[in-house]
Amino acid sequence: MRRVRPIRAVHSRRVAGRSQEALYAGLDLELSWSERELPQVARTKHVHGLHPYLGKFVPQLVEVFLDRYFTAGDTVYDPFVGSGTTLVEANARRMRAVGCDISAFNCLLARVKTTRYALASLELSLRVAAEEARRSEDDLLGKATPWLREWYAPQALQELLRYREAIRELDDPAWDVARVILSRAARSARRTTHFDLDFPSEPVTGPYLCHKHKRTCRPVDEAAKFLRRYTHDTVRRLRQFGAVRTQAKVEVLHDDARVVDLPWRVAGIVTSPPYPGLIDYHEQHRYAYELLGLRDRRGAEIGAAAAGTRRSAVTGYVEAMTHAFANARRRLPTGAPVVIVVNDSRDLYPAILDGAGLLLDRRLTRHVNRRTGRRAGEFYEHVLVCHVARR
Repeated sequence: MRRVRPIRAVHSRRVAGRSQEALYAGLDLELSWSERELPQVARTKHVHGLHPYLGKFVPQLVEVFLDRYFTAGDTVYDPFVGSGTTLVEANARRMRAVGCDISAFNCLLARVKTTRYALASLELSLRVAAEEARRSEDDLLGKATPWLREWYAPQALQELLRYREAIRELDDPAWDVARVILSRAARSARRTTHFDLDFPSEPVTGPYLCHKHKRTCRPVDEAAKFLRRYTHDTVRRLRQFGAVRTQAKVEVLHDDARVVDLPWRVAGIVTSPPYPGLIDYHEQHRYAYELLGLRDRRGAEIGAAAAGTRRSAVTGYVEAMTHAFANARRRLPTGAPVVIVVNDSRDLYPAILDGAGLLLDRRLTRHVNRRTGRRAGEFYEHVLVCHVARR
């Protein structure tokens, strides 16, 4: 089975000189897009841009597979729901959707994206809470964790904590929406460089040469402006999705895909599981866990970056993924489609599929046009189109 690996930096000059047509030769063109064909505004349409998220599914990719293998009324399952992309796109196609994730923040974000709201009432509640936080003079720094005091300037942290206090009086689901706004603002207000919001390693407290703006910049020292900006943007995005959202039910489960008991029998799976040793999904949103007091289950993450890619970690990844898909198979009929988007450069998935009782129909390769920051560069990933074997 052919392996397709990321093109490394030493090849960047050769790659840069190739035409888009040459770069895409031999790929599934329906699954690969250039920046011009699929700009960021399209990739982050409506609620897909509600909060930054590393490793996010491209919604247009999900659309392709939902349209190819499912119909309205089907139930689609994503055992690694992440930011909820599969659930959002399934709902827009009148499909029931159920998602599972070990990360409490991921589940919160997916629920906020897929819940139906009385938008006028929601917007009023959010604006009232924001105004209460703005007017507050309470000194709440004593309630901050050591991590928060390290990563935020005093004024920024005070504003985040006052907002957190103000939203406690909100009813569900407005409280969940406000918590996502708070998390997004906290991400932007950290003491870090403008060009390293994805992977900051340590707080930055003084001036620095900014690679993004090509000048000397200073770390952020306030959060209120982000709270205002993201309140407006969140309501706008929820209203946009409200125009295409359907009555189809959505269920988000904060659980381990290896043992979760699904509430419904499902017609198939569309998912993008974690890659071994690449991202720590809890640490990615550490600010949210610190501010919101979410349950931290990082010890149960599959393929966490902290575990590395040594042999024992990769073996553990294969075992965990096998259990997750085998558990999902209990709720799937024979022949059900299972679409898995993953960079299988280590060729691990033949063993995973075999152990889970799934048969591979097609192994497709798509080009991922990485665009910004430390994730820029050429990259390829696989799409494994499978079906459930006869029992």
